Amino acid sequence: MPERLDGSREERPRLSRERVLRGAVAVADAGGIDSLTIRSLAQSLGAKPMSVYYYVANKDEILDGIIDLVFSEIELPTPGGDWRAEIRRRAHSARRVLRAHPWAIGLMESRTSPGPATLRHHDMVIATLRAAGFSHVLTAHAYALLDSYTYGFVLQEVGLPFDGSDTVADVAEPIMERFSTGDYPHLVEMATDYYLRPGYDFGAEFEWGLNLLLDALMARAT
Repeated sequence: MPERLDGSREERPRLSRERVLRGAVAVADAGGIDSLTIRSLAQSLGAKPMSVYYYVANKDEILDGIIDLVFSEIELPTPGGDWRAEIRRRAHSARRVLRAHPWAIGLMESRTSPGPATLRHHDMVIATLRAAGFSHVLTAHAYALLDSYTYGFVLQEVGLPFDGSDTVADVAEPIMERFSTGDYPHLVEMATDYYLRPGYDFGAEFEWGLNLLLDALMARAT
């Protein structure tokens, strides 16, 4: 137990399962999922590894728990309303959450012991599509398509070497130097006429693509 400057003992917050799991999320956010071990988690919590094992049995239980926490942060759609608005809201929320926890993308659908937040999330998305008149088959297609688009977009977004429209030109300048040979005329055209124009924001592509998907799903549902 650490000492204060006056020599008295400073009592650390007591551990709990929720504190352990939220600590695991913080470790993964800071260093990626590979940085998350029982030892690194215990260190971040100011505890001993054996203390962590009191609340979680093993690494798999931690992964199940933190994925459930990630799902709990994504806004749930409401069945029975405007399904496009609800699914769009859910997609934008998922994008925000996954940008904050990009390590989770590869684990979202891999866990075989989903928690209550995960199950409720899936149930509400399915319920929203079914309430909109989607058949079971179309619901399955729509859910797979929407998640593939959202997860894939975030993967590409967080992997880009620039952050926002203000830094695009700085990254593009040395790349553009390779175009001087004239071997890549279409890349030059796209870069100068679109990507390097003031105000370009890759993130804006998400809404455009999402609307395209929703339009296509609406056409199939009618």
